[in-house]
Amino acid sequence: MGDLAEIAREKNIRYFMISFVDLAGTQRAKLVPASAITGVQKNGAGFAGFAASFIMSPADPDLLAIPDPNSLIQLPWKPEVGWLASDLVMHGKPVSQGPRNALKRLIARAMEYGIDVKTGVECEFFLITPDGQAVSDPFDASNKPCYDASALMRRYDIIAELSDAMQTLGWEPYQSDHEDANGQFEMNWKYADILLTADRHVFFKFMARSIAERHGLRATFMPKPFMHLTGSGCHAHISLWKDNENVCGDPGDRLELSPTGYHFVGGLIHNADALCAMLNPVVNSYKRINAPRTVSGATWSPNTVTYSDDNRTHMIRVPGGGRFEIRLPDGASNPYLMQAAILAAGLDGVEQKRDPGAPLFVNMYTDGHKVTDAKRLPLNLLDALRALDKSDALRGMLGDGLIDPYLALKTAEWNTHCGYLSEWERTVTLDC
Repeated sequence: MGDLAEIAREKNIRYFMISFVDLAGTQRAKLVPASAITGVQKNGAGFAGFAASFIMSPADPDLLAIPDPNSLIQLPWKPEVGWLASDLVMHGKPVSQGPRNALKRLIARAMEYGIDVKTGVECEFFLITPDGQAVSDPFDASNKPCYDASALMRRYDIIAELSDAMQTLGWEPYQSDHEDANGQFEMNWKYADILLTADRHVFFKFMARSIAERHGLRATFMPKPFMHLTGSGCHAHISLWKDNENVCGDPGDRLELSPTGYHFVGGLIHNADALCAMLNPVVNSYKRINAPRTVSGATWSPNTVTYSDDNRTHMIRVPGGGRFEIRLPDGASNPYLMQAAILAAGLDGVEQKRDPGAPLFVNMYTDGHKVTDAKRLPLNLLDALRALDKSDALRGMLGDGLIDPYLALKTAEWNTHCGYLSEWERTVTLDC
């Protein structure tokens, strides 16, 4: 473990940003002067859990955020500040509601099988006006905007600054593009161990928002900010490793998956409806995965629980090479709970040797209606929360100490949503 005070002197860090992510996926932080970091490294920075999105009381003692020196990132746009991911402790024990703690518990469970999990994420986001009402580029209006060279270059300054930052940080970014919706972009960096990917995912969202603001714009990872446009997913790529060998792969198999790989996919298939509660965690999420066709011609998001080969119309795509992509998560996903939930479902599949069934080699957007036995994804957040509540598999993996507070928080969010009267209701129902 590195001495943060010594690191501060070596790297000219004036302040440390002690950061954690709460149950709702919001990043919380305190700034700690480098002169005080020794005590914080040992004892943690104190937070009132009730003031963040945790199911806690004002009477509870402080949440102590213990910084992880291995996660240190100097802000590329303000290198005198060092960002640190933290683990939450209360009464000397890890907080069960802590999303990063939950992921670390699942990583330890995978290690019982000698399995290292590597993942990558595809972060999609919109660059919009500061008031959130429109895409930021008024000339970005094509019905087929994906990979639009001119629209990409009109936002070159922001995209290049983000990519340069990732290169400086050693993330190995390899491509950035204009995505399928007007005003939407995707940036990719190299896959890594699952915890490192989650930490980087948290920081990327913070960095994208910060740099967009520096350019007078706003970055949003909202799943469906505009109903007529493709929503923002956060596809995750997964592979399992043992002694530096990919144990998902089998070159002789049609999908190049091993039995372990199929069992992991089987766990994702089996637990898909409950997974939605964490991979599609907000009311707006279900306007993406159950969306009508967009102006570009496709939603690029699943609505049935199926898998296939290199076919993007299914929930799980297996492009070969001993890895697979789950296309279910969206931009609102909590980076730690997203990875924890995927790992929990997959390990359930490995432990129970779950059979994913036969892959389907059809275009689900045009011929999905012919697949009559495929399970449908939940239609709304409440249905997903009910599925999670009943999921013995995810409860057993993630623990009641995480599941019950998460359900309480998200059920309250659903109830708040139900307390709002939409303009659609007024338009359709005033004269009923």
